[in-house]
Amino acid sequence: MVAAVKAKSRILLVDDDPFTLTLLSSILEHAGYDVVQAQCGEDALNVILMQEPDIALLDINMPGMSGLDLAGHLRSDTTVPFMFLSATSDSEIVKQAVEYGAVGYLVKPVDVANIVPTFEASLARANEIKKLKKNEVNLTSALATGRETSMAVGLLMAKFQSNRQVAFEVLRNHARSNRRTIHEVADELLKAEETINQFKHLFNDNKFSN
Repeated sequence: MVAAVKAKSRILLVDDDPFTLTLLSSILEHAGYDVVQAQCGEDALNVILMQEPDIALLDINMPGMSGLDLAGHLRSDTTVPFMFLSATSDSEIVKQAVEYGAVGYLVKPVDVANIVPTFEASLARANEIKKLKKNEVNLTSALATGRETSMAVGLLMAKFQSNRQVAFEVLRNHARSNRRTIHEVADELLKAEETINQFKHLFNDNKFSN
């Protein structure tokens, strides 16, 4: 039986400089990535309409729609994470890139040895962000569906000094490993806590009666 091949990450490169596009494409394709090119912001948006890439590298200084303008479109209209490519490493430019939500940054002239590691780190960061957003949606949805789930999460937070997200993850993972719903586990947890509290009262009553 042949093992399944892991899908290639799809990278969109956006730069008005053909030499830069050729250089980056050659290196990234050799590293196993699926690369698509665009020489302006408008072309990049058309490419994304056809198929969203896993990440996009945007040259900040392009005629017409700049990389920053394009990043604004990606942030508001798509789920595509992006990196910036710039001819300067000026701290203000880097700060602006971070404020736009970039997950990575490359400086021209590009250090060839640094290209693949930078993309790998940026893709990993993008995946972390997607996972956090997904967990946040799952948490919000789960807590909205049942009072028991919300109360159980609060109970775990208090018992183990954890935050809300961690408590929810523990509850969900326990439910999955036991092939049960979160609601069922939450209900069981609350009943167990109620039983323990009843015993506390019995012990307290017994202490005072003695």
